Amino acid sequence: MSRVVLLGPQRFAPTVGAVVRSLEVDGPIATVLAGWQEREPDDAELDGMLDGRSVNLALHARWLDVAERDPEFAAADHRRRDALDELQAVYLLRLRHAMAAVVELQRRDGDPAVSSAAIDDAVAAVRALDARHLRLSAEVHDAFHAAWPPHERPVVAGHRSAIAGVLNGAGALAIGGGHVGVLLACLHLFNVGALSTGRPVVAWSAGAMAVTETVVLFHDRVVHGSGGAEVFDAGLGLVRGVVALPHARRRLRLGDQRHMALLARRFGPADCLVLDDGARVDVPEGAWGTPAATVVRGDGVVAARAA
Repeated sequence: MSRVVLLGPQRFAPTVGAVVRSLEVDGPIATVLAGWQEREPDDAELDGMLDGRSVNLALHARWLDVAERDPEFAAADHRRRDALDELQAVYLLRLRHAMAAVVELQRRDGDPAVSSAAIDDAVAAVRALDARHLRLSAEVHDAFHAAWPPHERPVVAGHRSAIAGVLNGAGALAIGGGHVGVLLACLHLFNVGALSTGRPVVAWSAGAMAVTETVVLFHDRVVHGSGGAEVFDAGLGLVRGVVALPHARRRLRLGDQRHMALLARRFGPADCLVLDDGARVDVPEGAWGTPAATVVRGDGVVAARAA
């Protein structure tokens, strides 16, 4: 496993340059900006923060190249994405009703013992729904990889080899934010998690979400839609036992203690990690343990935990 450093968002309070310098690594810094999609090449500002040492792995451009040069594989992958979108849509429909039941039970006056047992059952149903969605998504991925092994596709294999060559000479890997779905797809396709072993990984925003075991989307302040938190897909698993919550103060009702307690309970025993501007959490060898971090406690209070 690699040493991982999780950072807060970099748009308003960039710290990635200082963090990378603190790692005292030699060689270039490989960067993943696939979540930026068409803006992936626009990395001059980040390169400046990294003292001109960055080497853009261009995963999004490579992804587009695979789609163009291996249309059969691309078509199969498109069918996989359609299947996953359908699973997500059905899951969200069921999730809205399951979460509504929890909230209604929390608001209901009645016998405390009866209410407590009913809430326990309702939360357990939500957790089971989350877990089943992950299992079904994994089955879709497994079926695709069995029928269309990426490592056997010459175009994908060529890009993986080129990426491995860059990473072998890199002192660290930096993974930025953007569209988490696109970022995850590119990271998985090119096997970046396995290729990153042996060097520090610095990740922020969607990148911080992608390096965990499970990517959870969340937004309590959406204008349209139901908002809330939803399980999205499996991440790289470079950091285990944590749900990354970047931009938390902008996206979550952190002052609503009951709401936050439900979030912590739903995803426990994993810690819900608050990653706001200026945050830095060092995770040696991917072992979460007890790093100094700001988390959502079981009682819904957002507070720093001791190392």
